[in-house]
Amino acid sequence: MSAASLIPASWLPSLGLASPFKGTLKTLEARPCPCPCLKIQRTRAPAFVVNKAGSSPVSVIAGGESVRFRLDNLGPQPGSRKKAKRKGRGISAGQGASCGFGMRGQKSRSGPGVRKGFEGGQMPLYRRIPKLKGIAGGMHAGLPKYVHVNLRDIEDARFQDGDEVSLETLKEKGVINPSGRERRLPLKILGEGELSKKLTIKARAFSTSAKEKLENVGCSLTVLPGRKKWVKPSVAKNLARAEEYFAKKRAAAASEPASA
Repeated sequence: MSAASLIPASWLPSLGLASPFKGTLKTLEARPCPCPCLKIQRTRAPAFVVNKAGSSPVSVIAGGESVRFRLDNLGPQPGSRKKAKRKGRGISAGQGASCGFGMRGQKSRSGPGVRKGFEGGQMPLYRRIPKLKGIAGGMHAGLPKYVHVNLRDIEDARFQDGDEVSLETLKEKGVINPSGRERRLPLKILGEGELSKKLTIKARAFSTSAKEKLENVGCSLTVLPGRKKWVKPSVAKNLARAEEYFAKKRAAAASEPASA
Protein backbone atom coordinates (compact mmCIF):
# COMPACT_ATOMS: atom_id res chain seq x y z
CA MET A 1 0.00 0.00 0.00
CA SER A 2 1.47 3.38 -1.01
CA ALA A 3 1.81 6.41 1.27
CA ALA A 4 -0.56 8.44 -0.89
CA SER A 5 -3.43 6.00 -0.21
CA LEU A 6 -3.15 6.60 3.57
CA ILE A 7 -3.44 10.42 3.24
CA PRO A 8 -6.93 12.00 3.23
CA ALA A 9 -8.01 13.53 -0.06
CA SER A 10 -8.45 16.98 1.55
CA TRP A 11 -4.70 17.15 2.32
CA LEU A 12 -3.54 16.40 -1.21
CA PRO A 13 -3.77 19.97 -2.67
CA SER A 14 -1.85 21.46 0.26
CA LEU A 15 0.90 18.91 -0.17
CA GLY A 16 1.17 19.48 -3.90
CA LEU A 17 0.16 15.94 -4.78
CA ALA A 18 -2.16 15.01 -7.64
CA SER A 19 -5.46 13.22 -6.88
CA PRO A 20 -7.85 11.38 -9.28
CA PHE A 21 -10.87 12.74 -7.30
CA LYS A 22 -12.62 15.64 -9.01
CA GLY A 23 -15.51 17.20 -7.18
CA THR A 24 -16.60 19.06 -4.03
CA LEU A 25 -15.52 17.54 -0.72
CA LYS A 26 -18.48 19.12 1.13
CA THR A 27 -20.87 16.60 -0.42
CA LEU A 28 -19.01 13.74 1.31
CA GLU A 29 -19.41 15.15 4.82
CA ALA A 30 -21.88 13.33 7.14
CA ARG A 31 -25.06 15.27 7.89
CA PRO A 32 -27.45 14.59 10.81
CA CYS A 33 -30.91 13.17 9.99
CA PRO A 34 -33.58 15.94 10.02
CA CYS A 35 -36.26 13.56 11.38
CA PRO A 36 -35.48 12.32 14.94
CA CYS A 37 -38.09 9.50 14.80
CA LEU A 38 -36.26 7.69 12.00
CA LYS A 39 -33.14 5.66 12.52
CA ILE A 40 -30.99 4.29 9.75
CA GLN A 41 -29.36 0.97 10.52
CA ARG A 42 -26.14 0.42 8.63
CA THR A 43 -25.45 -3.27 8.20
CA ARG A 44 -23.80 -5.44 5.61
CA ALA A 45 -27.16 -6.05 4.00
CA PRO A 46 -29.17 -3.16 2.54
CA ALA A 47 -30.25 -0.70 5.24
CA PHE A 48 -33.79 -0.88 6.64
CA VAL A 49 -35.60 2.15 7.99
CA VAL A 50 -37.28 1.39 11.34
CA ASN A 51 -39.86 3.73 12.85
CA LYS A 52 -39.26 3.98 16.60
CA ALA A 53 -42.67 5.51 17.16
CA GLY A 54 -44.46 2.54 15.57
CA SER A 55 -45.89 -0.27 17.71
CA SER A 56 -45.46 -3.09 15.18
CA PRO A 57 -43.61 -6.19 16.44
CA VAL A 58 -39.99 -6.65 15.45
CA SER A 59 -38.54 -10.01 14.45
CA VAL A 60 -34.86 -10.96 14.75
CA ILE A 61 -33.65 -13.15 11.91
CA ALA A 62 -30.70 -15.54 11.92
CA GLY A 63 -28.22 -12.89 10.77
CA GLY A 64 -28.94 -10.70 13.79
CA GLU A 65 -30.93 -8.13 11.82
CA SER A 66 -34.16 -6.74 13.28
CA VAL A 67 -36.93 -6.36 10.71
CA ARG A 68 -40.52 -5.29 11.23
CA PHE A 69 -43.29 -7.77 10.42
CA ARG A 70 -45.00 -6.70 7.23
CA LEU A 71 -47.35 -8.36 4.80
CA ASP A 72 -44.56 -8.66 2.26
CA ASN A 73 -42.12 -10.51 4.58
CA LEU A 74 -44.46 -12.91 6.41
CA GLY A 75 -43.91 -16.60 5.72
CA PRO A 76 -43.45 -20.01 7.36
CA GLN A 77 -40.23 -21.07 9.02
CA PRO A 78 -37.70 -22.71 6.72
CA GLY A 79 -38.29 -26.46 6.64
CA SER A 80 -41.73 -26.38 8.27
CA ARG A 81 -43.64 -26.83 4.99
CA LYS A 82 -43.05 -29.66 2.60
CA LYS A 83 -44.39 -30.11 -0.88
CA ALA A 84 -46.80 -33.02 -1.33
CA LYS A 85 -46.01 -35.86 -3.67
CA ARG A 86 -47.58 -35.42 -7.10
CA LYS A 87 -48.82 -38.92 -7.83
CA GLY A 88 -49.58 -39.95 -11.39
CA ARG A 89 -47.65 -37.21 -13.17
CA GLY A 90 -45.24 -39.33 -15.15
CA ILE A 91 -41.84 -40.87 -14.56
CA SER A 92 -40.15 -37.49 -14.08
CA ALA A 93 -42.24 -36.83 -10.94
CA GLY A 94 -39.99 -39.21 -9.01
CA GLN A 95 -42.35 -42.13 -8.24
CA GLY A 96 -41.77 -44.12 -11.39
CA ALA A 97 -44.24 -45.24 -14.02
CA SER A 98 -46.69 -46.84 -11.53
CA CYS A 99 -46.49 -44.01 -8.96
CA GLY A 100 -45.41 -46.38 -6.18
CA PHE A 101 -48.61 -48.47 -6.30
CA GLY A 102 -47.09 -51.49 -8.03
CA MET A 103 -48.04 -53.27 -11.21
CA ARG A 104 -51.27 -55.16 -10.42
CA GLY A 105 -53.66 -55.92 -7.60
CA GLN A 106 -56.64 -54.32 -5.89
CA LYS A 107 -54.53 -51.71 -4.12
CA SER A 108 -53.15 -50.46 -7.44
CA ARG A 109 -56.59 -49.77 -8.91
CA SER A 110 -58.49 -46.52 -8.63
CA GLY A 111 -61.13 -46.19 -5.96
CA PRO A 112 -61.27 -46.42 -2.16
CA GLY A 113 -59.27 -49.67 -1.93
CA VAL A 114 -59.95 -52.11 0.93
CA ARG A 115 -61.32 -51.40 4.39
CA LYS A 116 -59.20 -51.49 7.53
CA GLY A 117 -58.58 -54.99 8.87
CA PHE A 118 -59.47 -56.75 5.60
CA GLU A 119 -57.11 -59.63 4.84
CA GLY A 120 -58.31 -60.75 1.43
CA GLY A 121 -61.17 -62.93 2.66
CA GLN A 122 -59.39 -65.04 5.26
CA MET A 123 -60.32 -64.81 8.94
CA PRO A 124 -59.02 -61.38 10.05
CA LEU A 125 -56.96 -60.83 13.16
CA TYR A 126 -59.67 -59.07 15.14
CA ARG A 127 -61.85 -62.18 14.76
CA ARG A 128 -59.08 -64.70 15.44
CA ILE A 129 -58.12 -63.39 18.87
CA PRO A 130 -60.20 -64.45 21.93
CA LYS A 131 -62.79 -62.09 23.39
CA LEU A 132 -63.78 -61.24 26.94
CA LYS A 133 -67.33 -61.81 28.09
CA GLY A 134 -69.82 -59.07 28.84
CA ILE A 135 -69.02 -55.39 28.92
CA ALA A 136 -65.25 -56.05 28.99
CA GLY A 137 -65.56 -57.49 25.50
CA GLY A 138 -67.74 -54.67 24.26
CA MET A 139 -71.00 -56.62 24.42
CA HIS A 140 -74.27 -55.05 25.59
CA ALA A 141 -75.09 -58.22 27.54
CA GLY A 142 -72.68 -57.12 30.26
CA LEU A 143 -74.31 -53.74 30.87
CA PRO A 144 -76.28 -53.49 34.14
CA LYS A 145 -80.05 -53.69 33.79
CA TYR A 146 -80.99 -52.65 37.34
CA VAL A 147 -79.91 -50.44 40.21
CA HIS A 148 -79.15 -53.01 42.91
CA VAL A 149 -79.87 -52.40 46.59
CA ASN A 150 -79.31 -54.99 49.37
CA LEU A 151 -81.43 -55.48 52.47
CA ARG A 152 -78.47 -54.39 54.57
CA ASP A 153 -78.49 -50.97 52.88
CA ILE A 154 -82.23 -50.55 53.54
CA GLU A 155 -81.69 -51.44 57.20
CA ASP A 156 -78.91 -48.86 57.55
CA ALA A 157 -81.11 -46.15 55.96
CA ARG A 158 -83.25 -46.05 59.18
CA PHE A 159 -86.67 -46.45 57.64
CA GLN A 160 -89.58 -46.59 60.09
CA ASP A 161 -92.28 -49.27 60.19
CA GLY A 162 -94.79 -48.78 57.40
CA ASP A 163 -92.53 -46.53 55.28
CA GLU A 164 -92.43 -46.90 51.53
CA VAL A 165 -89.18 -47.99 49.94
CA SER A 166 -88.85 -47.06 46.28
CA LEU A 167 -86.31 -45.62 43.89
CA GLU A 168 -87.27 -42.05 44.88
CA THR A 169 -87.12 -42.60 48.66
CA LEU A 170 -83.75 -44.34 48.37
CA LYS A 171 -82.42 -41.32 46.47
CA GLU A 172 -83.72 -38.97 49.19
CA LYS A 173 -82.05 -41.05 51.91
CA GLY A 174 -78.78 -41.04 49.98
CA VAL A 175 -78.63 -44.82 49.69
CA ILE A 176 -78.14 -44.62 45.93
CA ASN A 177 -76.90 -41.83 43.72
CA PRO A 178 -77.31 -43.00 40.12
CA SER A 179 -75.68 -40.99 37.35
CA GLY A 180 -75.39 -41.24 33.61
CA ARG A 181 -77.00 -44.34 32.17
CA GLU A 182 -78.01 -45.63 35.64
CA ARG A 183 -80.55 -42.82 36.08
CA ARG A 184 -82.92 -44.61 33.69
CA LEU A 185 -82.54 -48.08 35.24
CA PRO A 186 -85.20 -49.64 37.51
CA LEU A 187 -84.70 -50.89 41.07
CA LYS A 188 -83.89 -54.46 42.09
CA ILE A 189 -83.73 -55.69 45.69
CA LEU A 190 -81.02 -58.21 46.60
CA GLY A 191 -80.96 -60.45 49.66
CA GLU A 192 -77.61 -59.66 51.30
CA GLY A 193 -78.15 -58.76 54.96
CA GLU A 194 -81.22 -58.78 57.17
CA LEU A 195 -84.23 -56.49 57.62
CA SER A 196 -86.11 -56.06 60.91
CA LYS A 197 -88.88 -53.62 59.94
CA LYS A 198 -92.15 -54.07 58.07
CA LEU A 199 -91.91 -51.88 55.00
CA THR A 200 -93.76 -51.37 51.76
CA ILE A 201 -91.23 -52.05 49.04
CA LYS A 202 -91.84 -51.16 45.39
CA ALA A 203 -89.30 -52.39 42.85
CA ARG A 204 -89.09 -53.85 39.39
CA ALA A 205 -87.52 -57.13 40.53
CA PHE A 206 -86.61 -59.08 43.69
CA SER A 207 -84.04 -61.77 44.05
CA THR A 208 -85.19 -65.15 45.39
CA SER A 209 -83.43 -64.78 48.74
CA ALA A 210 -84.61 -61.18 49.18
CA LYS A 211 -88.23 -62.13 48.43
CA GLU A 212 -88.12 -64.97 50.96
CA LYS A 213 -86.63 -62.80 53.72
CA LEU A 214 -89.05 -59.94 53.15
CA GLU A 215 -92.08 -62.25 53.21
CA ASN A 216 -90.87 -63.77 56.49
CA VAL A 217 -90.60 -60.31 58.06
CA GLY A 218 -94.05 -59.35 56.79
CA CYS A 219 -93.16 -56.66 54.27
CA SER A 220 -95.51 -55.69 51.46
CA LEU A 221 -93.95 -56.31 48.05
CA THR A 222 -95.07 -54.57 44.87
CA VAL A 223 -93.57 -55.54 41.52
CA LEU A 224 -93.65 -52.53 39.22
CA PRO A 225 -94.45 -53.14 35.55
CA GLY A 226 -91.64 -52.75 33.06
CA ARG A 227 -91.58 -50.54 30.03
CA LYS A 228 -93.37 -52.21 27.16
CA LYS A 229 -91.43 -52.68 23.98
CA TRP A 230 -92.93 -50.89 20.99
CA VAL A 231 -94.33 -53.18 18.32
CA LYS A 232 -96.24 -52.58 15.14
CA PRO A 233 -100.03 -52.21 15.50
CA SER A 234 -100.56 -55.38 13.46
CA VAL A 235 -98.21 -57.34 15.73
CA ALA A 236 -99.90 -55.95 18.84
CA LYS A 237 -103.27 -57.05 17.48
CA ASN A 238 -102.02 -60.60 16.88
CA LEU A 239 -100.50 -60.73 20.38
CA ALA A 240 -103.81 -59.65 21.90
CA ARG A 241 -105.68 -62.32 19.96
CA ALA A 242 -103.17 -64.97 21.05
CA GLU A 243 -103.45 -63.88 24.69
CA GLU A 244 -107.25 -64.07 24.50
CA TYR A 245 -107.10 -67.53 22.91
CA PHE A 246 -104.76 -68.96 25.56
CA ALA A 247 -106.80 -67.36 28.34
CA LYS A 248 -109.88 -69.23 27.13
CA LYS A 249 -107.92 -72.49 26.99
CA ARG A 250 -106.65 -72.03 30.55
CA ALA A 251 -110.18 -71.28 31.77
CA ALA A 252 -111.51 -74.36 30.00
CA ALA A 253 -108.74 -76.53 31.46
CA ALA A 254 -109.50 -75.22 34.96
CA SER A 255 -113.22 -75.87 34.64
CA GLU A 256 -112.91 -79.50 33.47
CA PRO A 257 -111.61 -80.95 36.79
CA ALA A 258 -114.25 -79.03 38.71
CA SER A 259 -117.07 -80.49 36.58
CA ALA A 260 -115.63 -83.96 36.84
